[in-house]
Amino acid sequence: MNERLQPGDTAPDFELTTAEGSTLKLSSLRGTKVILYAYPAAMTPGCTKQACDFRDSLDGLAAHGFQVVGISPDKPEKLAKFAERDGITFPLVSDPDKEVLTKYGAFGEKKNYGRIVQGVIRSTFVIDAEGRIEVAQYNVRATGHVAKLHRDLGLN
Repeated sequence: MNERLQPGDTAPDFELTTAEGSTLKLSSLRGTKVILYAYPAAMTPGCTKQACDFRDSLDGLAAHGFQVVGISPDKPEKLAKFAERDGITFPLVSDPDKEVLTKYGAFGEKKNYGRIVQGVIRSTFVIDAEGRIEVAQYNVRATGHVAKLHRDLGLN
């Protein structure tokens, strides 16, 4: 079983390539609250629905001081196609070695159609302005998750 992050833990820093080919370092976002969400694969139905829900909620989240970042094992080229196809305007970062996903407890054993497999565990982390985990949610649903997150954070 993977080590899961808990509220109060320091969010593991990372420096990963974005869909645009630039580098995003989590620590460069200090002073801003960050919603980091891990998803299995760009351009799949569930991941598209989740990304579009975040995209459609960006203004409201930004009004509460949140920046959204998506992380998956997809290569930057695929992330760029995903962002262009679906109008994703927040950063998508590539973790092809799954090192960062593993540090967050978002890669490992999971159930998929009743079988235990290794893969990305759909997860969301709310990181406060000082870089600490405020909320860590694992095995979240792609559909309806952003609305639930709004309720959990008292943003409605």
